Amino acid sequence: MAPKQRSSRGLWWAVVGGLVVIVCGAVVAGMLLTRPSPTDTSTPHTSAQAFSPLPSPSGPEGEVVDASVDERGWVVEPITPDPETYIRAALAAAGTFDTTRSSRDEWLSYLDSWFTPDTRYTSEADRRTELNAAKLELRQSVVLPEESWESLSGESGRVTSRVNEDLTFAPVEGDVSGDMTIGTGLVDVTFTRSDPSGEEASYTETAEVSVQVLCGVGSVPSAGSGQRPGDCKVVRFFAEPIGS
Repeated sequence: MAPKQRSSRGLWWAVVGGLVVIVCGAVVAGMLLTRPSPTDTSTPHTSAQAFSPLPSPSGPEGEVVDASVDERGWVVEPITPDPETYIRAALAAAGTFDTTRSSRDEWLSYLDSWFTPDTRYTSEADRRTELNAAKLELRQSVVLPEESWESLSGESGRVTSRVNEDLTFAPVEGDVSGDMTIGTGLVDVTFTRSDPSGEEASYTETAEVSVQVLCGVGSVPSAGSGQRPGDCKVVRFFAEPIGS
């Protein structure tokens, strides 16, 4: 399968670091990362059927991969074939952590467990390559940079994120299965930190963000969890919102 060049134009989770870096505030910019997108060697095919982003969930309501991660300040991954439910959780997960309960590496390793290979690639080697590239993109262009994490950690900081309005959905180029979805939403990102006396201060910024998920038989469940093939998993977080 010959890849087609597609570029990410910058950080989609643009963070204003007023309580993280300096009192007055500073904008944390992301890195530009270019990654290939798969296409067939023939003319790319797109489904002519109407796109339906919300299949009915089939799993038990409220079922999750590991409820204990909430104690570490992370977002719990839902077990669901419903793209909207999963996308809301995924967007929040990429911007929710507590520096007093985990290290950045531990948090990123947890986010890695949300990923599944991109099934638009036919070879296992290509799928592994793209999976590794998606995880690298998360670290380099999406989440809070390491230096900002360290600054926030020095003030016992934490961050919480939540999608605050309706999502918009788009089909994925080259996905003939119709099992992939790109979801975009406005996310409120709230920073909280403590001064030397222990008094807390918080502020909230809003960013438009996008994530691509796979909710079909090709999804790979987290090991040892109640997930099944067909339950949603992350394929890629985008450095900028799709369609902006």
